[in-house]
Amino acid sequence: MNDIEKLLAIHAIKDLFAKKLRYMDLKMWDGYASLHADDAYSETWKHSLPAEDQPVSSEGTRGRVVGPQAIAAQLARVFMHPTPITSVHHCHGAEIDFLSDTEAKGIWAMEDSLWWQNGDVEEHLHGYGHYYETFRKEGDRWLFTSRQLIRIRVDMTPDFWSRINA
Repeated sequence: MNDIEKLLAIHAIKDLFAKKLRYMDLKMWDGYASLHADDAYSETWKHSLPAEDQPVSSEGTRGRVVGPQAIAAQLARVFMHPTPITSVHHCHGAEIDFLSDTEAKGIWAMEDSLWWQNGDVEEHLHGYGHYYETFRKEGDRWLFTSRQLIRIRVDMTPDFWSRINA
């Protein structure tokens, strides 16, 4: 990969990442799923939820969701049940390294805010951390192949995660 091809790939990966955040915040689940390779997996919940509340993959891995539709469906379940979450995600400072001409890994600093109405109480989570993701170029597009979210700080109301068991 020459320097121009590398710059174009970095731009494409950054666009992919921006779409992921927009589709998530706007709850565009089909679009969200379309950004992932068929074998993609997400460990977004592994470090966010208590072990008993984490999804389990078909292989039995706690905290891992496998496949584009399953990844989108898990997010939709958390974001829509029992009442919709309003979310705002911001990521910046992308560090992208190429493993080959068709594979890359990236780290993004992230900040997210999520709100939902729990009866008369507004529940809130404000998180800070990093996304660790991998990508593969399939045909002419880059797709997500894995994701891990590590929050280094979380400020939230005591009952924010009560929605999981509602």
